[in-house]
This record gives sequence, structure tokens and C-alpha cells, in this order.
Amino acid sequence: MKDYILLLPIIFIFHDMEEIVGFEWFFRKNPYLYDRFPKILKYYKDLSTEVFAMGVYEAFIPFFGVSLLTYYFPSTILYALWYGIFLSLAGHFIVHIGQVLYIKKYIPCVITSIICLPVSIMILKICASYMVFNIHTIGFIILGVIGMIANFIIAHLLMDALGERIK
Repeated sequence: MKDYILLLPIIFIFHDMEEIVGFEWFFRKNPYLYDRFPKILKYYKDLSTEVFAMGVYEAFIPFFGVSLLTYYFPSTILYALWYGIFLSLAGHFIVHIGQVLYIKKYIPCVITSIICLPVSIMILKICASYMVFNIHTIGFIILGVIGMIANFIIAHLLMDALGERIK
């Protein structure tokens, strides 16, 4: 399983570079989306690429941090947390693919989502074969997923705060 640990931050970076590079361009080219999805897109309306990149950087910290800890100090708990975080990344890819299907338009993140989702599923499947699933590991996997949802919220709060300061 150790062979796969550092693929988590690599896959995250690969995916999020597409998002960062295309973020501002996409919303400039498609301003009608703000009217079509006002509740969802209100958070992105005035964000610059730099502010979005800062949010991505903040989101990257647990991907990288937990992966390094798991790689250098392998334990059942860290493997389970890592697995939960990886599971949340795979879910993130599914959300992006769903967004494209919903708005029926390319969004800057879908190409890498389509590439990374099958790879992530394969890695999760392989790593699951090395894990012993019991109440403790399942609990830490769930904690990893919940932690990433909380981190996603923190990243958006950070982007909102930075976006306000830059205005």
C-alpha cells in the first residue's frame, strides 16, 4: 500500500492545475452561468485566479500532509485517514463530472476528473485489499471524508475572506 500513498497529492495537483488555469477564463467566457445558477456560483463571482489558487493551496495541505505522515509513519489509523481523504477526492471528481452533465458545457476540471477518476478507483480498490476493515478503520475513513468536507468549507471561507480584502 505504501507504493500508492504519494499518488494522492500528485493526482490532486494534476487535477487542480486544470481548475486553476481555467477558472477565471471560464467565468469570463460564461457570465450567463451566474444568472442560471446564482446560489451555487455566488461564491465564485468576484474571485481572481490568485484567490482561487490560494484556496486550492489550502485544500492541498491535508492531501500532502496526511500522505507524508502515512508514508513515513505507516499505521492503521493513518492508512484509514488517507483512504478517506482519497475517497473524498474521487467523490470530488464525480461531482465535477456531474456538473458538466448538468450544465451541458465544458468546465475547467472535467478532463482531469475523467482521467483521474478511474485511476483513483483502481488505487482505492488495490489499497482496500491491503486494509483490514473493522469499526476503527471505517471510523477513521469516515473521519477522513468529513475532514475533507470541512477543509473544503474552510478553503471557500478563505477564498471569500481574501476576495473581500483584495477588492
